[in-house]
Amino acid sequence: MRVMVRMRTNTEKSSQALRSGGLSQVIGRFMDRAKPEAAYFTIDDGVRTAFFVLDMQKSSEMPVLFEEAFRELGAEIQVMPVMTSEELREGFSQIPHE
Repeated sequence: MRVMVRMRTNTEKSSQALRSGGLSQVIGRFMDRAKPEAAYFTIDDGVRTAFFVLDMQKSSEMPVLFEEAFRELGAEIQVMPVMTSEELREGFSQIPHE
């Protein structure tokens, strides 16, 4: 299932990781594991934030993907199912019309 992940980092922990070089390493390892089809980095509500779009086959992948960011960056992570416009059209085509 295609999901969008919002990863918001704790400012203090991510600043420490930035100074030590760990921030780019944690993000790099996440991207190596998750293999996102898209990755965007921004500031959301004053906090370092990343958005990733990836294919998650099973929910059991969550600990492997996210635990390091929780531990090292104090991350808050939200996982949302998403679809492309083609998938939305396919879904709409399956709705019975009365």
